[in-house]
Amino acid sequence: MKHAFLADVASGLAARRVSTLRYQFAYMEKGSGRPDPPAVAHAVVRGAVAKAASLMPDPPLFAGGKSFGGRMTSQAQSEAPMAGIRGLIFLGFPLHPPGQPSDKRGEHLFKIKIPMLFLQGDRDEFASLPLLESLIASLGARANLKLFPHANHSFHVPARSGRKDTDVMADVLDSIKDWMAKVIGSVRT
Repeated sequence: MKHAFLADVASGLAARRVSTLRYQFAYMEKGSGRPDPPAVAHAVVRGAVAKAASLMPDPPLFAGGKSFGGRMTSQAQSEAPMAGIRGLIFLGFPLHPPGQPSDKRGEHLFKIKIPMLFLQGDRDEFASLPLLESLIASLGARANLKLFPHANHSFHVPARSGRKDTDVMADVLDSIKDWMAKVIGSVRT
């Protein structure tokens, strides 16, 4: 929750008039390096979504997260859809561990019926680009992929790319806001 990247996402979205609710998984709270079992993580996601809905019941609600947080959010949504969620946003979806290409971690996404936005660096070691692109194509119109050239799993770009991490972050945040507006607009028509 206090990670600099997530703090930058929250403040950048706030500057774009998008409210966020940050939360922490139990294993992070304890300082453990081992992630929580899925059932525990899913309960935390559901609690955070319920809290967000209670704090701001009228605005459209989106859920998601960075890496593990995004995957746990998608798993929770696939098992039992969370009320009021208009779409899911993934910042670096971890399709597989580095060096172990597979799309098995994406199988549950086919159960999700709401729009999904995948924001991914094209050098992300947690998602082989051909596997990710194939998965998203198979998901059809409900899945959108926004690639960030030269970016890794943390959206870091090397200096030789001619871009700065702050440029990539601005593009990530603008992409989120624009996609949310599109999803909200498509519901009204």
